[in-house]
Amino acid sequence: MRRLPPLNALRAFEAAVRTGSHADAALQLGVTPGAVGQQIATLEHWLGHALFTKEGRRMVATPMARVFAAEVGLSLDRLALAADAYGRPGVRRILRVSAPTTLAMRWLIPRLPRYHAAHPDVEVVVTTVSSLVEDLRGGVDVAIRRGVARQDLWPQHHVVPLLDDVDTVIMSPDLFSRRPIRVPADVDGHAWLASETRIGDWDNWLAAAGLQHLAGRPRQTFDHFFVTRQAVADGLGIGIGPLPLLEIDIARGNLMMPLPELRVPRTGYIALHPRQADPARLLSGFVDWLAGEASRAGGAVPASAMQHKP
Repeated sequence: MRRLPPLNALRAFEAAVRTGSHADAALQLGVTPGAVGQQIATLEHWLGHALFTKEGRRMVATPMARVFAAEVGLSLDRLALAADAYGRPGVRRILRVSAPTTLAMRWLIPRLPRYHAAHPDVEVVVTTVSSLVEDLRGGVDVAIRRGVARQDLWPQHHVVPLLDDVDTVIMSPDLFSRRPIRVPADVDGHAWLASETRIGDWDNWLAAAGLQHLAGRPRQTFDHFFVTRQAVADGLGIGIGPLPLLEIDIARGNLMMPLPELRVPRTGYIALHPRQADPARLLSGFVDWLAGEASRAGGAVPASAMQHKP
């Protein structure tokens, strides 16, 4: 006989840690915050020690509780997948994917119609994260993160290399027509736009261009690259943008690369899915599809879209 904690207590605990709030966990589970607190108290009694500490008016999970919650989340995910696979054949499957905001909006979501056309019984739900290094949490089937495909760094997940990433200068075609950039030094005549989520992009590009002496030049910085991309498209300045994430914008003529040959490699993206039951190969099959889409992305931008000719 397995000696297991109460399942409802585990669900309430995992939701409270994942959401960071008893109230949010209660909303997700369809119960009251008091009920969540009672379930957590039951689990603490079963374990013999506290799982949360009080900080001001908030209850904060202990470091050990966060580790335990991650394990519980993986176990609940595995149980849910097994139940769907064996208990409800033919039911529409939900596949939850977490990805960085820009990658989700500019690369993943535009490609999903092809996946849905081939898998009409699967609904892909995409959630976004602002930080590329945000911890993986329960409730996600596949996560896309920036990183290297080393199994020792992600021992609880299968790791598949997905996309390479290179940076180059981007600007709007209209701004290029008014103030063209034909050699790297021409960037000095423009407003520079930067992002808090992509620290170091300008410095790395300047180093590659041999323009380190301009590194102290002022920049207008936005909190997220998606805002920066929009400001560049609106012609408010020039930025450093990632490929292949912006290939659709470039192909459509919303953005251009005035110096396409000058590219700075960055750490690319990987796809991760938990080491859990996957009897129908839903997760691994989706990751294989992602890798196939990534391989198709190479060379997708027509040369005519890269640079305006003098």
